[in-house]
Amino acid sequence: MLVGYMRVSTSDERQSVDLQRDALLGAGVDERHLHQDRASGARDDRPGLKACVDDLRAGDVLVVWKLDRLGRSLSHLLKIVEQLKQRGVAFRSLTEAIDTTSVHGTFLFNLFGTLAEYERALITERVNAGLAAARRRGRKGGRPPSIDAERTDQIIAALDGGASKASVCRSFKVPRSTLIDMLKRTGWAGAGALAKASA
Repeated sequence: MLVGYMRVSTSDERQSVDLQRDALLGAGVDERHLHQDRASGARDDRPGLKACVDDLRAGDVLVVWKLDRLGRSLSHLLKIVEQLKQRGVAFRSLTEAIDTTSVHGTFLFNLFGTLAEYERALITERVNAGLAAARRRGRKGGRPPSIDAERTDQIIAALDGGASKASVCRSFKVPRSTLIDMLKRTGWAGAGALAKASA
């Protein structure tokens, strides 16, 4: 059995599923087995897609007008198709002429899978290279400290001079927890006692 899925974006009210519907009906999908969503492809909570997937049985073929109607990205599309494959369901995209019921279609999808893995590896490589370059320039990843170096020196000088933690928090307008974290990070001698006192 052929089961069809259609999607139009929520961003353009003028969009219609008519073009997709005509193409799917022309490909042999029965009107009773057409499902649709008016939603962004980035959304996971698409009721039409859920109903479509529930309608599919082993031996069925999910048909879409175009690849981007189904998945929000290549990796997302491949994940959906892989889940269908595990259930014995094939996939067909009319515009790209991809059909996993054929050897050629299966080859193309495997090729897409390889490209998606390559894309993920490149992204990871670029992120790691960027972090390494930042470390070489003396920058660390993660959120920047909430108290800059100059204020840190002033706070430590005030504490070393006998100021109480409460007065430091008031004077420098910093929460007690932030003060404790900053003193631990700098290795100030009284940080442990301060943390114990605040517990």
